[in-house]
Amino acid sequence: MASELQRLDAMPCHNQHVSSASAPSSERLQPGDPIAEHPAGNSAAMAKLTLLAGHAHSGLLAERDLQACGSASHNSENNSDSDDSSSYGAPVSDSLLGDGEPSWEIGSQLKLLPMNDQIRELQTIIRDKTASRGDFMFSADRLIRLVVEEGLNQLPYKECIVTTPTGYKYEGVKFEKGNCGVSIMRSGEAMEQGLRDCCRSIRIGKILIQSDEETQRAKVYYAKFPPDIYRRKVLLMYPILSTGNTVIEAVKVLIEHGVQPSVIILLSLFSTPHGAKSIIQEFPEITILTTEVHPVAPTHFGQKYFGTD
Repeated sequence: MASELQRLDAMPCHNQHVSSASAPSSERLQPGDPIAEHPAGNSAAMAKLTLLAGHAHSGLLAERDLQACGSASHNSENNSDSDDSSSYGAPVSDSLLGDGEPSWEIGSQLKLLPMNDQIRELQTIIRDKTASRGDFMFSADRLIRLVVEEGLNQLPYKECIVTTPTGYKYEGVKFEKGNCGVSIMRSGEAMEQGLRDCCRSIRIGKILIQSDEETQRAKVYYAKFPPDIYRRKVLLMYPILSTGNTVIEAVKVLIEHGVQPSVIILLSLFSTPHGAKSIIQEFPEITILTTEVHPVAPTHFGQKYFGTD
């Protein structure tokens, strides 16, 4: 399950429960004796509490993050298909909102995939300026699949009983009917195949939204959904959240078609704190699922994925 953002304690290494078994021993270590691993090592518990901090560079200052976040907040969502050299090699540090507020204060509706080395490597390749397009697409598709799988895990299931080939009854679960996907064109289409690989018969709608170059306001040019979308749970797909303007306009279109924000799950690969906060402030009931919240988003994603960079 994706971990909800939780506030990190100031000194996480001192929050571990100390049992009598971990009390200092009077015996000295002898040569060859194994050294016990630190209790705050690479544990699942710490992974759930970590929002990029597990890989942060201690030398980076919070002011640097604030400056980066402030500049990233002004990029339009339409630029997700443009080649922004500042997105390559983005600094790795704790995410901060534009006003200096820690990103875990965005809200419980923002969910992160539990960080591990596999996800971190995929994020690194996607951000790497020198990565070949083949490696980029391979890594992007893998990361998309992980996000889609977790997105499906947010949908409702119901219990069922099946009969095995040996005649035994097995108590399991199955999806409740009434789900669909909606991709925000063009970069959102990169996530469609990952969804179809997991749900072969799922219906997918499309929205085309572009931002005005002068006003930076998002405008809807095209929208096509399943006719009964108002009855369905919606997996909204958009890989890069920069300002959040495009997603906000897309959600407004879905609402006009009878979809409630509470049944919308936004699937994203990367998000800025500003983008996530803007969406949740506008629609507090929406759920956002992503792998990383960072002031600098890899806005070159769409162009490199579709080979137009």
